[in-house]
Amino acid sequence: MNRLRTMTARAACSPSTDRKPRSWHAPIALRDIAARLALALLIGLAVLAIAPAHAQGRPSKLVIGLLPGESAPTVMRLNEPLRAYLERRLGLPVELVVGANYAATGEALRFGRLDIAYLGPVTYILQSRRAKLEPFARPSHALIGPTFQAVIIVPKDSPAQSLQDLKGKEIAFGDPASTSGTWVPRYQLLAAGLASERDYTLRVLGAHDAVALAVANRKVAAGGLSMPIYQRLLKEGKIDANAVRVLAESPAIPEYMWTFREGLDPAFKEEIRKAFISVNDPEALKVFRAEAFIPGVDADVDRVRGWIEAIRNQTPSAVPAP
Repeated sequence: MNRLRTMTARAACSPSTDRKPRSWHAPIALRDIAARLALALLIGLAVLAIAPAHAQGRPSKLVIGLLPGESAPTVMRLNEPLRAYLERRLGLPVELVVGANYAATGEALRFGRLDIAYLGPVTYILQSRRAKLEPFARPSHALIGPTFQAVIIVPKDSPAQSLQDLKGKEIAFGDPASTSGTWVPRYQLLAAGLASERDYTLRVLGAHDAVALAVANRKVAAGGLSMPIYQRLLKEGKIDANAVRVLAESPAIPEYMWTFREGLDPAFKEEIRKAFISVNDPEALKVFRAEAFIPGVDADVDRVRGWIEAIRNQTPSAVPAP
């Protein structure tokens, strides 16, 4: 039985085929980003609200939501060892669902079409304003603990030596709700005195790998993305190390959090919590570059709330209303 599927905001309750390879997108103005986020949320609301959430009690399967940081097939492949581990540990089928965008995954969790989801800090913060989501675990890494970083990269031969040198340029970002693919790089640029629309043109490409390829192919002057994904793309040869370089690294970012939907059976939540905290399968942990999963709580992402507020203060329309 195939337990891997993708999910769109329009049909988050139904199986769908893998996403097609991304094509080059036209520039999206900053004022359109909040509207794009809001539209995705409204579509998810209209469709998902008509289907009831899971009833209390142990379900017949565990449905896990994943964000489309890369193509759906890649996300599914990388998370298959964890799916298999949880299936063995919990003794029931486990299905992976990859959203067509970050909002689709967040809305599906909010409306009970997913049991748990792996959410970045920004996606979690935006969705937790609308539902009682409960973070319960996050990956922890050797030496740095439960954090990761974003990078802003440029073509190898770019004359830029600092973020200030990107003034007046076009900069690529991932999904509008991506923490390391949009919000943290925007905060880095803001801290360097550069505001979107005023000082640079923001181009939305939807995913980390698309951003890296755009920079490598000199389609944009720079791009922001997750450092771990950037490093893996280099290691796998998906981008040429001679075509790009890192211009700036971000501060430490609180890690993604595994999050329960509202209304999940308490006894089943405890089973899931224990399964994550006790995982010691190297293959299951590999995609997360983690030594282990440790407990997670809402306050873990307070640092990111501060960065969102700084961007909101500069550009009030950047954050959709609750």
